Amino acid sequence: INKMLSCAGADRLQTGMRHAYGKPHGLTARVKIGQVIMSVRAKDSNKANCIEALRRAKYKFAGRQKIVLSRKWGFTKYNRDV
Repeated sequence: INKMLSCAGADRLQTGMRHAYGKPHGLTARVKIGQVIMSVRAKDSNKANCIEALRRAKYKFAGRQKIVLSRKWGFTKYNRDV
């Protein structure tokens, strides 16, 4: 299947794109401008590690992303009094 022999002296079989790296699968998400893509809750002592992890994760998404630190306590509606 899909064996390619071409050009002069074609004594070796080529696989071409048969075993290409990465295959499309699954669905994509339609994200609106300003929509939250990812939320992380961590202790204050791990704040720098969280920001660095999110900064590295930004490169996996197309477009521009912004890291925002919330003034709320965890995922609740209550403000932090820190």
